[in-house]
Amino acid sequence: MKRKLTENISLKILSVVVAILVWLIVVNVDNPVGTRQFVLDSVDLINQAYIDQDGKMCLPDADQGSVRVYITGARKTLEKIKAADIHAVADLQQAVSLNTSPVMVPITVTCDGISASNIEVVPGNFAVYLQEKETKEFAVSVTSGDSRPARGYEIGSITSNPEKIKITGPKTLISKIDTVTAAINVEGQNEDVVQESSLVIYDKNGDPLTETRMSYLNLVSIVTVTAKLWNVRTNVKLAADCSGNPAEGYQVDSITKVPDTISVAGSRDALASLEEKGNEICIPAEYIDISGASSDVEVKVNITQLLPDGLKLPSGSSEDVWVRVNILPEGSHAFAFSTQNIKVENQPENMQVTFGTDKIEIRIKGEELPDNLADLKDLQVSVDLTGKEAGNYELPVKISLPEEYELVEAVTAEVQISEISTVESSEE
Repeated sequence: MKRKLTENISLKILSVVVAILVWLIVVNVDNPVGTRQFVLDSVDLINQAYIDQDGKMCLPDADQGSVRVYITGARKTLEKIKAADIHAVADLQQAVSLNTSPVMVPITVTCDGISASNIEVVPGNFAVYLQEKETKEFAVSVTSGDSRPARGYEIGSITSNPEKIKITGPKTLISKIDTVTAAINVEGQNEDVVQESSLVIYDKNGDPLTETRMSYLNLVSIVTVTAKLWNVRTNVKLAADCSGNPAEGYQVDSITKVPDTISVAGSRDALASLEEKGNEICIPAEYIDISGASSDVEVKVNITQLLPDGLKLPSGSSEDVWVRVNILPEGSHAFAFSTQNIKVENQPENMQVTFGTDKIEIRIKGEELPDNLADLKDLQVSVDLTGKEAGNYELPVKISLPEEYELVEAVTAEVQISEISTVESSEE
C-alpha cells in the first residue's frame, strides 16, 4: 500500500499544482480583482475642539471640491459597495501644521470589509482656514410662503419660538449671513396652526447657505412656529371728518370715500369691539384739512394706520382710501343726475350713443334748493352731437335751469358714438 502511494510521486505533485492553478484561473476569470472609483461630496472634519481653546474655528476652502476614492478588490465585493458605505474623515489633530494657510488636514477613508491598504483617496488632504470664532444674534423671520388659510380667514400673526437665535461660526461666514427664516404651511386651515420648522439661512446675495456651510455653524436649527388665524369681516363702513374752515363764502357740501366700505381681519375680541362701534372705522378730522379751500379737497389716507389693535387688512387689499370733501359756494349743492335722462341732440343716423358713467354731478346754487333735481320744473339736460362721427368724446353738457337757480360750474360727460351693428342672414 505504501509503495502505491509513492509510485509516480512527481506526477501526483504536478497534478495537484495544475489543479490549484486551474482553480486560481477560474476564480480570477469569474471574479477578477479590479479598482472602482467613488466620488464623495463631503468630508467630516473631526476634533474641531482642538483649536477652540485658541478662539478659532475652521472654514473649508471654497475651492475644496469633492474627493475621489479608489477601492481595489474582487469584482463581486466592489459591486456591493455604495457611496454611502464609504466614510471620509479629516482629523484636525493630524494636521502637519496649524500655521499654514490653508491648513492641510490628512483625509482618512474607511469602508467596511475593505483593508486600508486597498483604499486610495485623491486629494489626500482637506484644506481649511482657521478663523476667529464669532457669535451673533439674528431675529427669526417667519413666512407662510404661498400657502393660504381657508376662505374667510387671514393670518393675524406669525411668531417663532424662540424669536431670535445665536449663531456661532467662523467670522467671515457669520459676516455673510443676512436673514434667518422659518416657514409654516397654513394651506386650507381654519384654526391656529403650530408647526416645527427647520431654519434656512440666507446670505447677503439672497442665496441659502449650503449644508456644508451650515455644518460649520453652531445654532438651534429647529424652531416652533405659531400662526394665529383671524376671521374676515366684510362691509365695514368708513366715516370721515375734516378740520378747518373753507374760504369765506364757501361751505362743505358733502364728504365721499372711495371705497366707502372695506373688509378687515381680526381677533375675536377686536371684531367684537368693532361690532359695538357699529362696524365703522372713522378717519379723524386731522387727516383732512380744508382750511381756506375754495374748491374740492381730495386726500389719500393709508387706512392701516387707523385700524385698532387686533385688526388688519386682508392680503391683497389696497391700503389707500381717497376722501373727497366737496367745497361749494354757500347756498349751493351737488346733485347726482342719471345719464339715462340726458337728452341727445343731433344724433348721427345709424349711430348709437352710450355714456361712460351712470351719473354726472350737477352743482346748483339758489335759495330753497330741492332734495332732488327731478323736482325742478323746466330742467333740461342735453348733449349736442352735431358733426360727430364714431369715437369717444368728452362733451359739454347743456343745462337749462329755472330762473331762480344758477349753475356753479360747467359739466361734461363721457360719450361713446358707435355704428349700429346688424346681423347678416345667409340665403340658400
